[in-house]
Amino acid sequence: FMVGAHVAHDCQIGSHVIFANNATTGGHCIIGDHVIIGGLSAVHQFVRIGIHAFVGGMSGIETDVIPYATALGNRAHLGGLNVVGLKRRGYNHKQIHALRDAYRLLFSEEGTIQERLQQVAELYEGNPHVEEILSFIEKGAQRSLCTPLRSRNG
Repeated sequence: FMVGAHVAHDCQIGSHVIFANNATTGGHCIIGDHVIIGGLSAVHQFVRIGIHAFVGGMSGIETDVIPYATALGNRAHLGGLNVVGLKRRGYNHKQIHALRDAYRLLFSEEGTIQERLQQVAELYEGNPHVEEILSFIEKGAQRSLCTPLRSRNG
């Protein structure tokens, strides 16, 4: 926890999490292991951030961020996978490639989210990293899911 970082009431913070300067959470947030929250970022109450996710500096996170993703911007959107963080933590090319393909399928513009979840579940059955993302999405919560910018604009 760097200078001015704040964790509000009833939050659950995982292991090896970094809160950069003035990063803050509202109440009841769940922050997974190995998450990095950039400086001057704010996480809305009841938001979940999945394991190995990265929140860019000066971001406003008001929706759930899937595991292994990068979220950034005012009213944040997904910017892809946290590939740099995954490489630093020893994920190999094959693991990162599978996560990247699953991410692309999940957030494609074809079909419904339920159809895409089913397709990814079938294609990546037995892959623990992809199953982590699917489990995170299927558990749901009180906030909607952070999506890539292009998906929000239709």
